[in-house]
Amino acid sequence: MDLMNLNNSENGMTHSLKLRSYQKEDAELICKWLRTEEELYRWSADRFNRYPLTGNDINENYAPQLATGRFYPLTAVDERGHVAGHFIIRYPYDDDRSVRFGFVIVDPVLRGKGYGKEMLLLGIAYVREHLPATRIDLGVFENNESARRCYEAVGFTAYSTRECVMPIGTWRCTDMEIDLKR
Repeated sequence: MDLMNLNNSENGMTHSLKLRSYQKEDAELICKWLRTEEELYRWSADRFNRYPLTGNDINENYAPQLATGRFYPLTAVDERGHVAGHFIIRYPYDDDRSVRFGFVIVDPVLRGKGYGKEMLLLGIAYVREHLPATRIDLGVFENNESARRCYEAVGFTAYSTRECVMPIGTWRCTDMEIDLKR
């Protein structure tokens, strides 16, 4: 099921993505995009602590969260139906005012070509149209400069930093947010 798409003439992109609900089969492809242990931790922080990751690891992580009804894993597909990226939207608190984007990833072959920006714009539009939240936040590690620039390009701004201790070291994380101004 297609959830959202962007019209190329409106967003200036040279490609067209659509969001659809995550399918369990997407997990194996996502795992292939995590080519190193460092990439795994930049993508998932300390949520998995296992490399290499398997599709079953992702699906087992998502299953209890899906049961809450406050967790929305989404997959971006191109005009041919090929998977281009993935991310999740979740409610981190009991109230509905704020959602958090996480596990944001784009096929390595497509990185640096605007697909991440387009996928995030679709995610922001999805929240505006389907969820009551008025704020979206996310975290990005300081060693992931390209992701931070992508988040800034769609309107996210930094609001705090923190240290994250993981099996491969301690990294600084910048929390970013965007106000949806309803």
